[in-house]
Amino acid sequence: MSELGGRVLRQERAGVARALTVVERGGSPGRELLRELFPHTGHAHVVGVTGAPGVGKSTLVDGIALEARRRGRTVGIIAVDPSSPFTGGAILGDRIRMQDAVMDAGVFMRSLASRGQTGGLSRSCAASLEVLDAAGFDLILVETVGAGQSEIEIMALGHTTVVVMAPGLGDDIQAIKAGILEIADVFVVNKADREGADRTVREIRSMLHLAALAPPWPPPIIRTVAQTRQGVADLLDSLDRHQIFLQESGTLAGRRLHRTAHLLRQAVTDLADRRLQAAMEGGDWELVLRDILAGRRDPEDVAGTILSGETPGSPGRKEP
Repeated sequence: MSELGGRVLRQERAGVARALTVVERGGSPGRELLRELFPHTGHAHVVGVTGAPGVGKSTLVDGIALEARRRGRTVGIIAVDPSSPFTGGAILGDRIRMQDAVMDAGVFMRSLASRGQTGGLSRSCAASLEVLDAAGFDLILVETVGAGQSEIEIMALGHTTVVVMAPGLGDDIQAIKAGILEIADVFVVNKADREGADRTVREIRSMLHLAALAPPWPPPIIRTVAQTRQGVADLLDSLDRHQIFLQESGTLAGRRLHRTAHLLRQAVTDLADRRLQAAMEGGDWELVLRDILAGRRDPEDVAGTILSGETPGSPGRKEP
């Protein structure tokens, strides 16, 4: 075990922060650290919080974290913020809206830039989850970027998915388009003190009825007012009940298997990207492209060569 890995397992905040930076940067150091930490994961309850922009996800996550701390649990938060189209950096608005939680010594928050990922999660999110899990946090909350129709990826990483809606934002239409009925384990109607909250609850129930879904876990609908913490305790109770359901029904094992498959696909994709980048940096890359363009080589054959770890070369090139 490396010195940094040991600091993560000892739950040293500075060590956890450093480890997150290492895995976010990727490369050999990040992969080696994750290899060390992976056997120590699998204990945290990972909850994804998703929904359209403006429904109050950040304030709600803040409230969940504080309620969990009141019950004696440690909390890790990963907030995926939109990236700047110019610098690639995160706007970090979520950190501003979670001031109460981040001041608690039992809460660790990390903001990640989405860097253009359409699934609402950054590519380093899965790696960051592994670090926080290995660090022993009881509850890990993942707030997605709020891209609306492309939030399905949270299912692959979390155990419980919370879909947040609010009155008057047209979320019913978004839900139908995005297939949110299929991904939600818990529905939250936030800002429930506003006009139209009852209508939003009825619409969710109606959609669940029209979908003719008969899941072993009927998704509860929780009303909250995140600004005043109203309903947040009920929400955490529902998250706890879902965790118990996953364990007792055997569903948790299936979700962990699904998450492992997602991690494997991501690892294969990352490896392919690294090998493609290495090939593109080679001196013969333009010649390889010209051979493909001229019909002397097939793109599939070149791709196979790259994925095998070999240099694609250029058989159409005439040696001097």
